[in-house]
Amino acid sequence: MAKAITSRSEDYSQWYIDIVKRAGLADNSAVRGCMVIKPYGFAIWEKMRDQIDLMFKETGHVNAYFPLFIPKSFLSREAEHVEGFAKECAVVTHHRLMNDPNGGGVVVDPSAKLEEELIVRPTSETIIWHTYKDWINSYRDLPLLINQWANVVRWEMRTRLFLRTAEFLWQEGHTAHATREEAVAEAELMQKVYADFAEQYMAMPVVKGTKTPNERFAGAEETYTIEALMGDGKALQAGTSHFLGQNFAKAFDVKFLNENNVEEYVWATSWGVSTRLLGGLIMTHSDDDGLVLPPKLAPTQVMIVPIPKPAVEIDEAAGIIMKALKAKGISVDYDTDPKKRPGFKFAEHELKGIPVRIGIGKRDLAKGTVEIARRDTKEKTFQPMEGVAEYIEQLLEDIQNNLFDRAVQYRADHTTSVDNFDDFKEVIESKGGFVSAHWDGTDETEKKIKELTKATIRCIPLNAEEEEGACILTGKPSKRRVLFAKAY
Repeated sequence: MAKAITSRSEDYSQWYIDIVKRAGLADNSAVRGCMVIKPYGFAIWEKMRDQIDLMFKETGHVNAYFPLFIPKSFLSREAEHVEGFAKECAVVTHHRLMNDPNGGGVVVDPSAKLEEELIVRPTSETIIWHTYKDWINSYRDLPLLINQWANVVRWEMRTRLFLRTAEFLWQEGHTAHATREEAVAEAELMQKVYADFAEQYMAMPVVKGTKTPNERFAGAEETYTIEALMGDGKALQAGTSHFLGQNFAKAFDVKFLNENNVEEYVWATSWGVSTRLLGGLIMTHSDDDGLVLPPKLAPTQVMIVPIPKPAVEIDEAAGIIMKALKAKGISVDYDTDPKKRPGFKFAEHELKGIPVRIGIGKRDLAKGTVEIARRDTKEKTFQPMEGVAEYIEQLLEDIQNNLFDRAVQYRADHTTSVDNFDDFKEVIESKGGFVSAHWDGTDETEKKIKELTKATIRCIPLNAEEEEGACILTGKPSKRRVLFAKAY
């Protein structure tokens, strides 16, 4: 099965597609640019979604749901916002089909034209803030901390499964606050929630920072981002949180009476992560043998395989181990498929990234041992049956930590500081990764660097210290370094 996967070093893009398809995560659909998320891929997304949702609720947020369709006029109310999404919008113009009188199947009924076109949501700020006008009247109604899990459509022309598709799954939080300070604190909090999830559950280290004005979300005053580094040296924007100021409140006339009975516009945030995280998970950890999953997000953490096939004593041993593992909250399965040989099963479970495999054979049982293989390092050991659940519990934690440490080391090895444009171009082209360099703070320079190298400013790191320097392109003064990279 692994032979069907192109080597990462040979063709990284094809390697990624091979893993997505061979591991049964997703497939292309009949609709160009859209994907079918297969059961195994969706099971991983469910693990991610459920954990993120728990973290949202722990910070006081609640879930709701808003319409898929947005009246076109709503997008016209916030000029910067509509400009940012106008080229990606799918538009509904009619509400009915009819049989073609010429026998050509079904056609759009010309008499069913909508009075106002509807936009299939690319994001929900406008429809939600129109709704919030009816929900918010007084300071007692604030803060309003709402999230929705939904699908969105952005009409992408160049797509790649999970990373960039015309339709994708995500969550979008939309909050309203009485003061600027509360809204900024909310945006910063959600950036931290995303970073904690990425690092503690995905084992994917991220850099927390802010976007440049040129890269901010359309309609935001500040965009907070988490940026991760993939295995080919390209960056991935893994999650963003936006301080929207009062822009949407003013556009939709959302006001409240403060404690002094004075009317004010509310302050807003929005924030989101999507199924793009699954692409990031694949590219952070996987290898030429297939998917590698951190244990905290693996639908099945342990797979037991009988050698060479099920037998009474093997079944009994498997049952004992499964009961002990489940008592510890560890997900485990027993592969009893009689049509497949052990070697095929090993390759299959390796391809799917299952963190731990237990092989049980009669000879090993006679010695009171079982074979345990870990997916991250491919190491195999023989462990006594007694205490095997405790051993695996610790092993899963070790695997989780090892994947994170390995990714941190990769990022460190692929983060380079440069002080002139020649070195910058050399690193971007030959080494890749994050490049830390000075920038003069202007849109013109940022765009020129992108034009010349295809590298963009991924973020201004939150922990960036003041440092006197000169812009790598213009030589103008700069007080801090920013992170550049080519990106997905």
